[in-house]
Amino acid sequence: MGMGAAAGRGGGGRGRRGRKKAVMSEINITPMVDVMLVLLIIFMVAAPMMTAGVPIDLPKTAAADMPSQTQPITVAVTPDGVIYVDENVVAEADLTSTLTSMGANGAEDRIFLRGDTTADYGSVMRVMGILSAAGFTKIGLITEREPG
Repeated sequence: MGMGAAAGRGGGGRGRRGRKKAVMSEINITPMVDVMLVLLIIFMVAAPMMTAGVPIDLPKTAAADMPSQTQPITVAVTPDGVIYVDENVVAEADLTSTLTSMGANGAEDRIFLRGDTTADYGSVMRVMGILSAAGFTKIGLITEREPG
């Protein structure tokens, strides 16, 4: 009986020692998902803070956003008729010279024109005419998407 018990233990022990543990080759996705969710939240909070600094009430449309390859120059017209290039006030007479000095590609630069909903239609069209007469052909009118 003593020999049977010893033989049973020894035989079982040898078998366990002889087997090697299999390498675990599964990827643990949980940390990656946690990191991605934190990055998503950071970008969702930071994205609204990266808009232009001139406060303008843009008109609402149902048009979709356009894809953008390069950073455009932003021209804004306030309700008072004041013209801003990016965040700097510019006189109507100096608009063309300011834009050509800022642009890298001259008349090939993209220009986004932002006009307040309460701004005079004539002043927005006058700015657009100045830009067109100066040879700028890539002019985009900026609006906000309608809710819903």
